[in-house]
Amino acid sequence: MSEHCVLCRVEGRVQGVFFRATTQEQARALGLRGYVRNLPDGSVEVYACGDRVAVETLSAWLWEGPPYARVTRVSCEPAEPRAITGFHVR
Repeated sequence: MSEHCVLCRVEGRVQGVFFRATTQEQARALGLRGYVRNLPDGSVEVYACGDRVAVETLSAWLWEGPPYARVTRVSCEPAEPRAITGFHVR
């Protein structure tokens, strides 16, 4: 299995709606490692590494998010692997 990593930025109504906690649940269920954090501009950053299909599944889920989120844009780009274990909310 080769590791695939992405760095995504999620825009819209994504802060204050449990986006980070729900993303962490999804990522852990998919066996991914990385983090999710709020950015000062109101967007959310997601760094995820793992099996390509699992990363793609999470990337697609980011368009949905938790029930109260209103995602207007998701942009993901390939990223270099980092020394991170687990998937954490920052």
